[in-house]
Amino acid sequence: MKAGLKARSRQIPPGRLQTRDGGVVVRDIELVKALRDTGKDFFALADLEKVTGLDRKSLYVSLNRLLKRRILERTTRGIYVVPGSGSRLERIACQLYFPCYLSFESALSRFGILNMVPYSLSFATTRKTKTIHLLGRQVDYRQIKETLYFGFDHDDGYYIAKPEKAFLDLVYFSTLGKASLPLEELDLDALSRETLRDFAERFPPRVNKRLDELL
Repeated sequence: MKAGLKARSRQIPPGRLQTRDGGVVVRDIELVKALRDTGKDFFALADLEKVTGLDRKSLYVSLNRLLKRRILERTTRGIYVVPGSGSRLERIACQLYFPCYLSFESALSRFGILNMVPYSLSFATTRKTKTIHLLGRQVDYRQIKETLYFGFDHDDGYYIAKPEKAFLDLVYFSTLGKASLPLEELDLDALSRETLRDFAERFPPRVNKRLDELL
């Protein structure tokens, strides 16, 4: 996702800035309003430069103050959010490493099919496998082939696998030795057999073989 702001975003007028000890400080209320007006879920340094009108050096000075006052919160290196803005972690994670969709244990837990809450959020992506930390939560992006990038829906600003696809993604990774199947915690009866068979046709034979064993 591009870091640039949408055309409708606005910059804080120079007259709205205060000078303190030779540095430029953005008024908190004006900054929060300007950031929310952009409609973005998170902000890179380039975004903050455009909104505040500050150069990079002055921005760093202001950021230290804004973080201490919790006007802004750092989600990961170089990425910031406005606390209490309602931005969901899943939405931010999806936009940071697009294309991807929530899958595996995370999606299964969300649907109530997995009777446990995973430590990390797991996404399927066609990009390289990667792990980051957002707002104190581990986020795993697991690479899958482009031919397997299907079977998901859009929900509240991010993409999430259908229950059957999330399960098959997990089975697929388990056949590769990259994930485990917590069968004792899975409610397989909640999955559509018809949808499972339909989706499984696009997976390698070993996944279909494992599916036969499980069903």
